[in-house]
Amino acid sequence: MFLLDWLFGRRHGKPDAAPAPARSLKEADGCAPGTSIRYSADLVEHLVRDHHAMLECFAAIGKAARGARFGEAALLLERFRADLHGHLLVENVRLYVYLEHTLADDPASHALMREFRHDMDEIGKKVVAFLARYARLGEDPALAASFVADLDAVGAALADRIRREEDVLYPLYAPVA
Repeated sequence: MFLLDWLFGRRHGKPDAAPAPARSLKEADGCAPGTSIRYSADLVEHLVRDHHAMLECFAAIGKAARGARFGEAALLLERFRADLHGHLLVENVRLYVYLEHTLADDPASHALMREFRHDMDEIGKKVVAFLARYARLGEDPALAASFVADLDAVGAALADRIRREEDVLYPLYAPVA
């Protein structure tokens, strides 16, 4: 439950603490309009750390594959898959939903954010298909022949996406005025 609580901005109190009183309208400031999703000053930093960890894992996958250590590459692929799914969940709920609501009155920024979200959906489908295709990499030697080339293509798409997110999308994330 902690992950869901963190995703939705809830904080844990003492187990026997009395429930918090209902918030007034003024106290609700800081939430994206129409949601209970609050701005989080460390969200972008968290997402960037995720990016670095995923890129390191991806590099390790490539190194293992190029060394014909496909069992190791398969284990790293599973770790990458789990990390990616966790990252996308946080990004979809905490970033995109927040931006969807806070940028509603800024048509240009809202359109840019929606374009990023649509693009990520497309890239996500390709990466998930890649991960599904090579899930048995350590067990099926026939998969090894195409793996490195496919890995390089996915890696290039992900690296480009990460760069664009960090340079263009993440700066749109700001506290509600």
